[in-house]
Amino acid sequence: MTLARKPEAIAGLHEILDRFDHVLLDQWGALHEGQAVFPAARDCVARLRAAGKHVVILSNSGKRALDNERRLAKLGLPRGEYDLLLTSGEVTWHGLRDHTDPVFAPFRGTGLLIARDGDTGILEGLDIRRTEDIAAADFILLAGLDDDRSEPEAWREIFASAVRRHLPLLCANPDLTMFGQSGLAPAPGALARFYEMLGGRVLYIGKPHAPIFDAAVAALGQPPRARLLVVGDSLDHDVQGGRAAGMRTLLIGSGVHAADLAQRTISEELAAAVRALAGSEARMPDWVMPHLTW
Repeated sequence: MTLARKPEAIAGLHEILDRFDHVLLDQWGALHEGQAVFPAARDCVARLRAAGKHVVILSNSGKRALDNERRLAKLGLPRGEYDLLLTSGEVTWHGLRDHTDPVFAPFRGTGLLIARDGDTGILEGLDIRRTEDIAAADFILLAGLDDDRSEPEAWREIFASAVRRHLPLLCANPDLTMFGQSGLAPAPGALARFYEMLGGRVLYIGKPHAPIFDAAVAALGQPPRARLLVVGDSLDHDVQGGRAAGMRTLLIGSGVHAADLAQRTISEELAAAVRALAGSEARMPDWVMPHLTW
């Protein structure tokens, strides 16, 4: 498929079933939007597994996998209905525990944790001391954001102090936007970018960055990457990350890009709109469909 023809609009995953063996499936925008799992999406997951495909839910959540499994079950998709759930928070936790990957070497000692609702679950079981005083910290761990402190400017003073001390920041959720109480708000990834803008050093764990894709491939037993299909609603995270990892990609049009794509019901119009939105080969999916359906 040439760039000029990408992406191909499809009506359901059954049309490309022979093109992949494993699915790396996003949560928000593909499976649900925070209220309940879409019935068509749950049916699609069941049919994929019945067809012998492995379904891995791959999420940029800064929380650990078990927290997400419990929440997903409450939303309508029990743990037994998919093969694995892997979050950027889980990959971060293992990296901080094992320290086998040298990229985690700077993140030892005492950390200042930024997390939603004061959740400290990502630190449980780790040999890391927690502080709320940036002057006492050896690094910053960014796992989540509260709505009322999501604007990067609210962190300028603390971050400026951290940059002066050359503290590294570990971002366990690279998402740039999130759905807050008043609509879209900056997500942890936007705050990490702000830290970089101030001169700080950041390690990102999560889509579109390599560590979470590498962890998924390892969990599946190192299959050929060309036989993995990344499915999600974000060109910046799911598509760009999947392409960089050597995988095939499918964009769901009803999520984060809904304002640009939701009204495109004709296949040719949907494909053309995605081409214009993507703008480059790095963000161009192989396929697109309005919703996750079989």
